[in-house]
Amino acid sequence: IKNNPKIFLGLSDITALHIAFNQKCDLVTYHGPVGRRFVDMDEYTKESVFKNITTDSEIIFENPKCEEIFTLYEGKCEGEIVGGNLSLINTSLGTEYEIDTKDKILFIEETSEYVYNVDKMINHLHMAGKFEDCKGIIFGDFDNCRKVRDEDWSVEDIINEIAQRYKKPTIYNLQSGHCVPVGTIPLGAM
Repeated sequence: IKNNPKIFLGLSDITALHIAFNQKCDLVTYHGPVGRRFVDMDEYTKESVFKNITTDSEIIFENPKCEEIFTLYEGKCEGEIVGGNLSLINTSLGTEYEIDTKDKILFIEETSEYVYNVDKMINHLHMAGKFEDCKGIIFGDFDNCRKVRDEDWSVEDIINEIAQRYKKPTIYNLQSGHCVPVGTIPLGAM
């Protein structure tokens, strides 16, 4: 793969391959729609994919017009973007493919998890030093992540606690993940 680089695009379980290709092959990969979404792709998603894979120029990521990006902790940072699906990032811990967040911007998204599981996985990253090591945090889409009880913390409560604890530039609701439309993010790129 390192000797024959190709465009690699996908999300969710593909996160395991993103991490491996970024770290072992020095390959920029793209966190974006999977093949089945290409059948009836909306204009935003299509534009985001092709803007990423056809240019060497700087790309400015913008959410769809109806989706706001929220700042959880203000600031500026620069670094390589790494990450993907929270469950798969956690699965990499303790293996030779463990995600390296040192001086990088950590991107996290998730789908169809109970919020208490999101809390456990975020805490695992915290205890593994991944938030300590990174320069900034991007929380993407957390599609269909639901509470068990009304009084439980929300995903927003959990990630806001991380932002306030680490005091690093942190944003939330970047529309990349299991959402529609979905924006493409170049992993392994500055």
